[in-house]
Amino acid sequence: MPVAPRQMLLWGAVAAVATGCSVTVDGHAMRAVPGIDDDSLSPVDVEMIILDQAQMRAITGAGEGLTIIPSMDGKIPVDIDALAETTPPQCRWVFAETQTFGPEVEEFHKTTFQNPPEGGLISEGAAAYRDAPTARRAFDDLVANVDRCAATPLGPMFVGDWTVGADALQTRQAGGCGRDYRVKSVVLVEVTACQFPDSVPDIIMTNILAKVPG
Repeated sequence: MPVAPRQMLLWGAVAAVATGCSVTVDGHAMRAVPGIDDDSLSPVDVEMIILDQAQMRAITGAGEGLTIIPSMDGKIPVDIDALAETTPPQCRWVFAETQTFGPEVEEFHKTTFQNPPEGGLISEGAAAYRDAPTARRAFDDLVANVDRCAATPLGPMFVGDWTVGADALQTRQAGGCGRDYRVKSVVLVEVTACQFPDSVPDIIMTNILAKVPG
């Protein structure tokens, strides 16, 4: 089956974050496609907590150099089967957002940006669930996935150094890439970054979480 345009772009971007390199994609940003939230049971609307492009430009300091990667502004978790199928089972979640965020997502929005002048990539994503226990279960399952992947021979490439706390998970790979996750109330937030200081994803995460009730 041919790979959809967003899947191909996500392939490159996710592979970049996973392996510690960056890419630049030409083209025009597209509006987010309809998502899975038409019949949402979540009390939180993810559209109200995701930062807009102006906020992302201000936080990263990239200004107008920071642009949305074409077709990578979506409201549906995307799996890249072509990569997942060639990855050890313990690490397939790296290329499968349905595994990263779990099967009980009520609302979702993820946007990936590029900063070509500096070779940087950064994304913000949020999944909302029907209640706090469901969000916590998704976070705990993600931690277990990271733990299993880290224990494989490819763990240093896909996970690198990782730390976990009560509500937070962080991975850092060689080459200046990493992922940050936080669970708050009914929401699981993800920020991925390549070639940005750690302070940038921290500020993005803080600003998103500040909008989450509870």
